[in-house]
Amino acid sequence: MAMSCINPENLLAVALVINRSRDGPAFVFHYPPNVQPVNGVPEPAEGVDLEDLLLERLSLHSKRDLGATEVSNHFHHHDDHLMTESGTQIVPWEHVAGFPTRDLASILTPARSYHKTLFQLSLDPLLCISYPIHVPENGKWKKAKKADKSQASGSRHADEHIAPHETEPSLLAAKPPEPAAKDKDGKKDDADDEKRSSMTMFNLVFILNPKKNEVKELVDALYINIVKKVNKAYKYSQQHSDFIWKESKRILAAKDKAREDSTPHMSPGALTSSVDTDSAAEKNMSAVWKELLQTSSLAASVHDIYEAVSQNKIATLHLDTAAGVLTPSVQIPAPFFVSDVPAEHEQGRGGLWLTTANAFLSQDSLEEPGFLDRNFALLLMDDEKKIISELQGDRDPATVSMIEFVRLAKPTMSLYQVGQSNVLTLGQVRKYAQHFIFWRRAIAIPPLHARDTYVVSPNCALTRLPDASHEWQRAFPVAPPLPNFLAELSMCPKPYKAFCPSKAHRPLYLRMLAWLMRGGWVTQLCTFGYVVVWPEILYEVDYEIEAEELAAAAEEARAQERHEDAALSPIDDTAKPSAEAPGRRHPHPEDTGTTTARPTVEHAAEMARLERIAIKASREAADKATAHARKTVPVATAHPSMNAALNLAALTPHVILDAKKATGKESRYLSAIAHRLRDDKARSAWQLMCKYFDGRCALERIALQEDMKRKEVWNLLTTMSEYLLCTRHW
Repeated sequence: MAMSCINPENLLAVALVINRSRDGPAFVFHYPPNVQPVNGVPEPAEGVDLEDLLLERLSLHSKRDLGATEVSNHFHHHDDHLMTESGTQIVPWEHVAGFPTRDLASILTPARSYHKTLFQLSLDPLLCISYPIHVPENGKWKKAKKADKSQASGSRHADEHIAPHETEPSLLAAKPPEPAAKDKDGKKDDADDEKRSSMTMFNLVFILNPKKNEVKELVDALYINIVKKVNKAYKYSQQHSDFIWKESKRILAAKDKAREDSTPHMSPGALTSSVDTDSAAEKNMSAVWKELLQTSSLAASVHDIYEAVSQNKIATLHLDTAAGVLTPSVQIPAPFFVSDVPAEHEQGRGGLWLTTANAFLSQDSLEEPGFLDRNFALLLMDDEKKIISELQGDRDPATVSMIEFVRLAKPTMSLYQVGQSNVLTLGQVRKYAQHFIFWRRAIAIPPLHARDTYVVSPNCALTRLPDASHEWQRAFPVAPPLPNFLAELSMCPKPYKAFCPSKAHRPLYLRMLAWLMRGGWVTQLCTFGYVVVWPEILYEVDYEIEAEELAAAAEEARAQERHEDAALSPIDDTAKPSAEAPGRRHPHPEDTGTTTARPTVEHAAEMARLERIAIKASREAADKATAHARKTVPVATAHPSMNAALNLAALTPHVILDAKKATGKESRYLSAIAHRLRDDKARSAWQLMCKYFDGRCALERIALQEDMKRKEVWNLLTTMSEYLLCTRHW
């Protein structure tokens, strides 16, 4: 999993833009309020295209509005309303990153062809990305009433694909729908609900300032995890309560009022930001934005998205819609492991759990039913009692089951094992595990076991050792000091149970191990295997293949001979010529002998050629058969790895990189190995085990995946060990 590269330096702002059927585009709201130009006013990028022309237009607008020499001064003091010498009022929120918002609104309301797709606009060096949402083709945002009722009962629109923690209708919590206002005739005052909405599209735009080498990673991370999901949540709220349009109207009206109420004064000959302090109605940008964030949950959601995403946190929105409070949550998943020791320049990765357990997961494994359940356990990232205490304050009906899950889900038990209890179903276990992982309260790890080997992680953050030592001592008063315990683990690797003073201490020592894993102090040392084919087996398979080829060639030669005897019979020279063609001269008698003799000569030549080929092939086959007969007959020894026979001297061992995908000669090698296994149990298990011999599957996981006893698995692997080339790493 790639480390999130998003921060306040490359995520400049989040902005909401709408388009209206009558009034056109509008730049509704953006956060943060003051977005300074990057390297001054941007200049057109190389090449001439639509974006270049738009960029040039924007730049010209900025310069014309403020004056070329006043631009930088203006944007560095961009909170109060300003007045130019010409009498033009400049409102601070009408420029973002040096661009007039009216022009940004025009280019950030793309055509319907961009509906629900990635829209990417370059304003070099800035980059805008979004997921535009257009009004449906019928011009109405709202779904039919029948569809609304089905949604209320919990069904989902096929094109939404919104996860339960995002905009699940069941999260329309606490707050009941507000009753619609009625006029004196008893009819709904809000009659325009049935009419075409004035808003034809909306677009939540992310304004970026990426480095060239991070553009793809930045765009992919934002678009998949944030941009699409938030816009879909907004779409849901718009379809069910006209939320985006109503809130946008309120925000735009508030900004217009603040603009009208402000009457900045001018000092002669200069641009000024002085204000009439006696005017209570006048508001600077900070005050306007503060009021909007307090009164509009839509504006607050834009603020929350920017603040959370730029700081790599979870954004939990609270959309106060007429249909109830909607609480979607989005985030760019935070990495909780690395598969290799990070380079020195990769800051922020030190101290993360070091493992290849997740990096080597194949698509086949992920699609295999129960694979993740059997191979992973849940490790809470906080104290169990603390989490349970927090849950007990939640009135959600699912809380009781979730508390039971926290009590049952130990880092020593796979999710499958937790699901075997009579308390929770496997479906509940999966759901709650996903919930805790999403909220960064837990991570998925291979179940901890006393027989497994754990070592100090090369990626541990030693700068945290002093503080961690105090925490360790508080958590485990009778345990050895943390530096001493880590020093012991740094010695020759051995099963973790060897560090326990007695079997009675194992539960405590496993809790200590969980603490160490949680902080990234240790990692599991795993065993990975490949099948190695020794020269004895290589020779045997080649010998058998050669014998089969010789037998097949001999049979083919006999069949060919029978075919030739039947096909190459003498030509009948007495055959009568066909009827003379019209206009053709009758052959002269002297020509007859020449005509009938030619096929006989050609036939004889062909027969001679075929005979030469047959003799050559027969001679080669005989030579091969003779050479084969002179070869040493293969002999299966008790230990092929130690066979030093002369006939094997020129052969080198062959390593099968992925035994489960072996074909052709490699599959024959595997069969030959199976025949050599003396233990019947091992022979029958060989084919099953082979799928784990790819250098990617930790052999420690076989017992979990196959629901076998660890001791049984290691006994089988020991029996097969002569044919395995093993490596050990995290």
